Amino acid sequence: MSSATTTADSNERRSGSPSLRFADWLTAWGKLTIESLIAFGDFALFCYRTLVWLFTRFPRFETLWPNFHQVGVSSLPVIALTGTFIGMVLAVQSYFQFRQLGLETRLGGVINLTLVRELGPVLAATMLAGRVGSAMAAELGTMRVTEQIDALTAMGANPVRYLVVPRFLACLLLIPTLTIMADFMGVAGGHFYSVMVLNIDLHHYWYNSAQFVGNYDLFVGIFKSVFFGGAIAMVSCYQGFNCSAGAEGVGRAATASFVYSFVSILILDLILGIALDAIYFTYHPEGAQLF
Repeated sequence: MSSATTTADSNERRSGSPSLRFADWLTAWGKLTIESLIAFGDFALFCYRTLVWLFTRFPRFETLWPNFHQVGVSSLPVIALTGTFIGMVLAVQSYFQFRQLGLETRLGGVINLTLVRELGPVLAATMLAGRVGSAMAAELGTMRVTEQIDALTAMGANPVRYLVVPRFLACLLLIPTLTIMADFMGVAGGHFYSVMVLNIDLHHYWYNSAQFVGNYDLFVGIFKSVFFGGAIAMVSCYQGFNCSAGAEGVGRAATASFVYSFVSILILDLILGIALDAIYFTYHPEGAQLF
């Protein structure tokens, strides 16, 4: 009886029965939902363990310094280059639209405001995710594949404390500096192209920049970058710790770390932008600068 039923079900699937197609679709989505919830819970526990060790025992300086150098010093050239060209690209793309409206002297305010509030922190975080986050995932993934993480556990050392906390602190503390570097180089690049190439008046360029850009705008960009850095470190280390076996697994972990980090950056940027604007306009409905 069971064999006949199985044969009938197989024939019905091959014939394309709508009820069975819906059942297969529902099963696939249910499996995906359960796996996603399990992965999210595992990631939440991983973040919890990292924060517990962070506040329980601060890492030693000799453990922090190599990670600080990798995240901060080694990332400065690519961050500076990216910021410079982004500022010039903004000038190129905005100039002709503003010229049609007769507002080309206000180009400085638009370029600098866009840089310090959005593009500076987002691009600095994206470069950090691509250069540092992928390297973290690949390094920790290799340690997982070669059983070095298991060896640490066997020796009584907590791998989260020794491997994750220093990387998390490096990303969390140094990404504001990288964001400031990206902002500065972007402002310099936009100024160079606008004044030297497009011949916009220097006085009006900086006057409008001072009118549009305030300390609060700079604060917003730096504040958001702290969350971006924490998300990059957590996602990258989690992917490395849960790397599958083999060289292919290490490659997938490095790729997944960048993809998930970038998606996290965009989601956090949206949420923090909405929250900060809501708080700002609650206390300043007229739209004046906060400080």
